[in-house]
Amino acid sequence: MQNLIFGGPTQQLVPQNPHVAVFPAYCVNGPTTLILKEKAFTFSGDDFQVKDQNGIPVVVCSGKAFSFRDRKVITDVQGRELCHLRSRMMSLRKTFVAEDPQGKELLVVTKKLSFGTKMEAQFTNVITGQPITIAMRGDFWGGSCDITLGEGGPTIAQITRQLGNMREIFTNNQTYAVTVAPGVDLALISALCICLDEAKNEKN
Repeated sequence: MQNLIFGGPTQQLVPQNPHVAVFPAYCVNGPTTLILKEKAFTFSGDDFQVKDQNGIPVVVCSGKAFSFRDRKVITDVQGRELCHLRSRMMSLRKTFVAEDPQGKELLVVTKKLSFGTKMEAQFTNVITGQPITIAMRGDFWGGSCDITLGEGGPTIAQITRQLGNMREIFTNNQTYAVTVAPGVDLALISALCICLDEAKNEKN
């Protein structure tokens, strides 16, 4: 894999116990960095792999940009569907919903109106059976974004931008690293980043 230089996380990510998960098989015991491309989910009609720092695929995203009919499907590397994402229509705020293959709601992500918290996600932690709220704060795709358990809770993931690639800067197609704390669902964080990417690039 190409050697990429990123601005590192601004704080140590603490392992989560119990794990924070919708898809518990995607929780690992060590810190993991996911590598993403800006707008890859939004504008590409092709399948897009989310890979770790070693270039190993974690999940695959397929589907066109969100619309009234289209949805994005997240699968494992063998092509088995984990969930599909759709935009909830007739909502006052931009809202995305993740459903399992049978249509059961797994995750709701809502774009916030405040300048601090950009988006908020709500789901049931399958490990504990308890409801969880995740807040996403900062300048997503602009340099740094923290993903925390609730407002002011521990940081479970951080997004940082690749440094020193002028070609990508000028073409507006930069590479980003998402550092995920041990014990946090990598597929869940990937789904959140897909929603963030869509919300960032929407034109409404």
